Amino acid sequence: MRTVFVLLIGALAALPASAQVQRSEEHSFRVVELARGLQQPWSLAFLPDGRLLVTEKAGRLRILQDGKLDPQPVAGLPDVTVHGQGGLMDVALHPRFANNGLVYLSYAARGADGVGTEVARGRLAGHRLEGLQVIFRQSPKGGRGQHFGSRLVFDRQGYLYITLGDRGEMERAQKPDDHAGSVIRLHDDGRVPTDNPFVGRPGWKPEKFTLGNRNQQGAALHPTTGALWTHEHGPQGGDEVNVIRAGANYGWPVITYGVNYGIGTKIGEGTAKPGMEQPLHKWVPSIAPSGMAFYTGDKFPKWHGDLFIGALRAELLVRLRLDGEKVLREERLLQGTLGRIRDVRAGPDGLIYLLTDESRALLARLEPAP
Repeated sequence: MRTVFVLLIGALAALPASAQVQRSEEHSFRVVELARGLQQPWSLAFLPDGRLLVTEKAGRLRILQDGKLDPQPVAGLPDVTVHGQGGLMDVALHPRFANNGLVYLSYAARGADGVGTEVARGRLAGHRLEGLQVIFRQSPKGGRGQHFGSRLVFDRQGYLYITLGDRGEMERAQKPDDHAGSVIRLHDDGRVPTDNPFVGRPGWKPEKFTLGNRNQQGAALHPTTGALWTHEHGPQGGDEVNVIRAGANYGWPVITYGVNYGIGTKIGEGTAKPGMEQPLHKWVPSIAPSGMAFYTGDKFPKWHGDLFIGALRAELLVRLRLDGEKVLREERLLQGTLGRIRDVRAGPDGLIYLLTDESRALLARLEPAP
């Protein structure tokens, strides 16, 4: 593992950088530009040899190597449908990537009943994915262009979690026979675990692990407990951070801290109801969260264990200081500095990486400053 860290640091050290010093409550840091010109990037992943994989919404998987963005996209990707908010979205490596080379992608795809989120995997060989296999297809799909999700996270047991949105049709999030508005849990090859909470229940999709989620665009494993944490967009207000528990109902649209866009009218039955989960943290008004990572590195020791969340609408980076499942404090960083932050990743080098969301987007990292 130490070799991986050294390779990554060496590969990125020579990157041209325009840096500025920012001061937070705990640390001073520089914002260092690593690459610019990405077209609506959505996610990134760190390869063991120091390269970075970056997805672009239009359906391109890019490689950053030796400080340069390779002009040749990776070939062999699935057919991606760009539809509203949907396109090529998350990228994740198999936990045993060093042995099997498997890369996982979430993306919007068209079917007979519309467009919905799918997940495929293939072996990365040079500039190509080989042996591509679709392991999940959202069912039913839909006609609207909103709320595809979709983050991919492997837990410590090797199960794959897929976060899905309600596809802009709020009532779907409470339907047992609908994948929309839920967290999906699978084996790494797409098989359904026999201990999923709704397996064997008539009328329920066995892949479902939760229900009542509006649109989850951030997910990460807690570094101590190993539990999956996600955040989701509320409507006008009511963005949430949640701890994901098997079979739990997160309430949307029956309960929410948000209101209808523009007119501000009530949605559902209020903000609480027995049998439905309360968020760990919420934002009113909305910040439009996207991307999330726990920090466990050594470059910013006073941030150890904190949760970092990007924001699209609010154009900032949120730092949450935690005590178990309690948020002690929220700090807002980089407000208006980088623009819309789409993804947040804690790198194996102990630094924090950010992707912005625009037509000529930026990949940057936070480095300690005196």
